Amino acid sequence: MRIHFNGAARTVTGSQHLLEINGYRLLLECGLFQGRRQETYEKNLHFSFNPAKIDAVILSHAHIDHSGNLPNLVKNGYSGPIYATTATAKLVDIMLRDSAHIQEKDIEFVNKRRLRRGEPPMEPLYTAQDAERVNDLMRAYHYDEEFEPVPGVKVRLRDAGHILGAAGVELDIEEKGRKLRLWFSGDIGRLKLPLVRDPVLPEDVDYMMMECTYGDKPHRDPEEAFLEFRDVVRKTLKRGGKVIIPAFAVGRTQELVFDLNRMMSNGDVPRAPVYVDSPLAVAASRIFHEFPDYFDEETNRFIREERHPALQFDQLHYIQSVEESKKLNDRQEPMVIISASGMAETGRILHHLRNNIENPRNTVCIVSWQAPHTLGRRLADGEKLVRIFGELYELRAEVATIGGLSAHAGQDFLLQYALAASGHLRQIWLVHGEPDAAMAFKQKLVEVQNTPVAYPEMFDRVEL
Repeated sequence: MRIHFNGAARTVTGSQHLLEINGYRLLLECGLFQGRRQETYEKNLHFSFNPAKIDAVILSHAHIDHSGNLPNLVKNGYSGPIYATTATAKLVDIMLRDSAHIQEKDIEFVNKRRLRRGEPPMEPLYTAQDAERVNDLMRAYHYDEEFEPVPGVKVRLRDAGHILGAAGVELDIEEKGRKLRLWFSGDIGRLKLPLVRDPVLPEDVDYMMMECTYGDKPHRDPEEAFLEFRDVVRKTLKRGGKVIIPAFAVGRTQELVFDLNRMMSNGDVPRAPVYVDSPLAVAASRIFHEFPDYFDEETNRFIREERHPALQFDQLHYIQSVEESKKLNDRQEPMVIISASGMAETGRILHHLRNNIENPRNTVCIVSWQAPHTLGRRLADGEKLVRIFGELYELRAEVATIGGLSAHAGQDFLLQYALAASGHLRQIWLVHGEPDAAMAFKQKLVEVQNTPVAYPEMFDRVEL
């Protein structure tokens, strides 16, 4: 058995881990790398393996850094099954169609500039047609339901508590008479997150591939983060400003809507319109409504007590058309605008930032990890001049960064997660983490347990 670390190695995004077992090739994840635009195009365009020779794919969840390069995989010859939870399968379909639209529009814009410079046109990474072909290959399973993607490998998807449908991947492998259990964490959620249930911890594991995005810092209790978010919203609305929130369309947007519903229902903040301005987030929210069984008890209790769904309330408005979106920038009254993308790199959030960051009454609220070289990272770092659509804007709005709202586990729960697996654990590989976070977490692991811990480089290969 071999493991190839072809993505999210010594970085957070672009997840791809290739397993060779019994002569078969099984791919865990097929995500987009995110960073500098030209660099991301080149990295995402080419695979370090032949897609046509992959036998099966397993997805932990729908986020684009885990699923977003599937259409390119299919475009380059992959035609096998893609396994995921039922909710992930539905979310992936809408997310990849949206991603394809962005790929096509971005290349259209780039090609206009290339044409003026006399340069040949480029092709999009993939098209809407490629994204549609992915959906035909999806095979959906419920949590804890066993399936066999390739001979000798039995898999169960365990609730990861990260976003709707997210899973840790438990692989029971038999090869040449030897049996072992490999656990791939995917993205690990947190205890007491809104909407979703708490993560299932690994058990009886021999080898584990584990994310460490926040390996260098513990998170505060989610309720503390909620209170800080509430204070930011209250202060901004009371001074007549807008709260502008770049948020991932799937997961984070729905959690923020739930939090805003709570604080307005309780009378903790002034009632003001809340706009979700992202067609993808609107579609994702509809899918959330289809899976009440995936909600935690707190959410279901809230629904029962407040007599309205957790993702729908009087002040909430879902924006679909471009015209509706543009009208928000002409309005001056207090409001909350949640829009994609989460790292403020593409989409309608760019227009809202351009129109609002020079007004000191407003607040830009950063609620998730921001990759290096993205607009979201520059805002979080407090750069006074930022470039949007090629123009410079002065950052006069307040910037509030609330790390405790993250759907990723912090260092404290990551340690708990690793220790749960440590009975006869032989090796941990840390993935999905920048070097500082990974090395800090590795040091913590070494202090509390004897299991060897590695931090593989991109394209490293190990043999078991």
